[in-house]
Amino acid sequence: MSSPQLIPFLEKQDSEIFNAIRGEEKRESEGLELIPSENYVSKAVLEADGSVFTNKYSEGYPGRRYYGGQEYTDVVENIARERACKLFNCKFANVQPLSGAPANVAMYFALCKPGDTILGMDLGHGGHLTHGHPVTHLAKIFNFIRYKMKDPETGEIDFDELRETALREKPKMILAGFSAYSRNLDYAKFVEIAKEVGAITVMDAAHIAGLIAGKALPNPFDFGFDVITTTTHKTLRGPRGGMILVRENADFAKAIDKSVFPGLQGGPHMHLIAGKAVAFGEALKPEFQTYAQQILKNAKAMEKVFLDADIRLLGGGTSNHLLLADVFGSLGVTGKDAQFALDEVGITLNMNSIADDPRKPLDPSGIRFGTPAATTRGFDEKDCARVAELMIEVLKDHENSDLKKRVREEIRKLCLARPIPESFL
Repeated sequence: MSSPQLIPFLEKQDSEIFNAIRGEEKRESEGLELIPSENYVSKAVLEADGSVFTNKYSEGYPGRRYYGGQEYTDVVENIARERACKLFNCKFANVQPLSGAPANVAMYFALCKPGDTILGMDLGHGGHLTHGHPVTHLAKIFNFIRYKMKDPETGEIDFDELRETALREKPKMILAGFSAYSRNLDYAKFVEIAKEVGAITVMDAAHIAGLIAGKALPNPFDFGFDVITTTTHKTLRGPRGGMILVRENADFAKAIDKSVFPGLQGGPHMHLIAGKAVAFGEALKPEFQTYAQQILKNAKAMEKVFLDADIRLLGGGTSNHLLLADVFGSLGVTGKDAQFALDEVGITLNMNSIADDPRKPLDPSGIRFGTPAATTRGFDEKDCARVAELMIEVLKDHENSDLKKRVREEIRKLCLARPIPESFL
């Protein structure tokens, strides 16, 4: 078990918050995190994230701040930007976005005008809320239109329809990326269609940024994408935050900087940027590439167990870090009930809608799970296959309390045998 965070002042001053933190440490230590958008950070990232930089206002950018006392903040932000550019092979990086959604908002306002058309992936087919779902404020400002999978059984994007839509609607931007899509994207086809209609290409790589940085999956910039937005946690294994990368267009980079500040945000969270810089440094090490490859191997191991059990996987399986299983269609258990039952045995994942789901979003047909956090703590293919077997046992008999007790103890022992590491180097 990794050593608890040292928080002596908090223990003396605020026992309620102290106890909640200790409880979360125990939950993470003894349970298995399979939510594909979550991960564990190193102690070095935690230290930077909890540093004195939380005290400092730094509105503006390095060399162009609106407050004094910036000699060290400039050092940290410049290091973060330089490391980000090296990781993703691009010329410009803005590391100030507070998370992935604000990064997307700032990017839209930088590169589009109100009323412009943006073509993105449908939420029900794997996209993200910020890709134009009607419930968001963005949908009131921009004209979002959506593309879907041609066949949810294979995950193939319907590029013929996408091209026809682009030719008809003439979008200002074509947006790739996803939050619940288990296959790789054909970046070349996106770029080809975008060039045909004169559109900007943007990849929301929030889920797979670490797999790109670790060279386990292709880099959209290598195929001519203009911009990448991403979170800095998830597979990138940094603190919770966002980032916008520009391949080479200096005008895009300038517009994005103005859109992030002063257009959307005030002072950046310098403690987060310090944590991002540390995480980017970790991702530049050879060990990170080994980690990224293992994420994919572990996901394939889980895929095999689910397919062998005749449980339907959207996209037919996975080519990345996540899987989306139709547990209602295959086992008759709703995604909500599946999530709660697995939580009881120490396996954390999330209920998720499937393509054209007949059920409601808060009680959907599917569950979404993945391997980034399990891989961080040293789980290999054998471990992940066993976890998949246990998941299926519980899902098939989710009201059996004796079964859930037995599985909870096995998961606990498995997790304690693979403690969350304090360092990845």
